[in-house]
Formats: sequence, structure tokens, C-alpha cells
Amino acid sequence: MIGAIYTSLSGLAAAQTKIVTAAHNTANANTDGFKKQRVVFQETQPQGVEATVERVNTPGPVFFKETEAGSLAVELSNVDLGEEAINLMLGKRLYEANLNVLKTQNRLLGSLLDIVE
Repeated sequence: MIGAIYTSLSGLAAAQTKIVTAAHNTANANTDGFKKQRVVFQETQPQGVEATVERVNTPGPVFFKETEAGSLAVELSNVDLGEEAINLMLGKRLYEANLNVLKTQNRLLGSLLDIVE
């Protein structure tokens, strides 16, 4: 029973990492040269999940900016706002699912303690 609580707590932390990373990418979508980050989930032993953040180095679109010295090529951010909106929704649902598991475990533990008394 404690294992399920630990698993849901690690899932909550992983979902939070996904939400924070998507918010960070969205906030920097208009920053020239910004490289987005993505979250990769990995199973931990004996149970649970760990979220790691990786930088995505794919190039962003390039446009030419006029300066006093002439035309200068500038690379834009490689952030796709549609993808980040989906990541935010996915993070929200992951958070809700793990929170429901935690609530259910809390009710089961309460019922078990009622039986013991």
C-alpha cells in the first residue's frame, strides 16, 4: 500500500516537471536561438517514475534581419506552441491521475485502519 503512495507521489513530481518545462518553452518561444526542452520519463526501481529534462538541438527557422551592416541571418526558436499546449494538457492529466491514485490509497488506508480498530 505504501508502494502505491510512493508511485503516485513520484508521478506527481514527474507531471510537475512536464508542466514546468512546457511553461518554460512557451515563455521563451519568441527568444531568438532558444532551444526547447523535453521531458523523458524513466521507470525507477522498485517502483515509480523519474522525469529528466533534455535539450532538443534541432534548428529553428532562419530569417534575414536588416541591420546597419546589411542583412543578417537570425535563427528563431525551435518551440512549437501547438506541441507545448498538448504537453501542458498532458501534464495536467498526468497530475490529476496521480492525485486520484493518492486519494484512493488514502481512503483504502483509512478503511483498513477502521477495520483494525
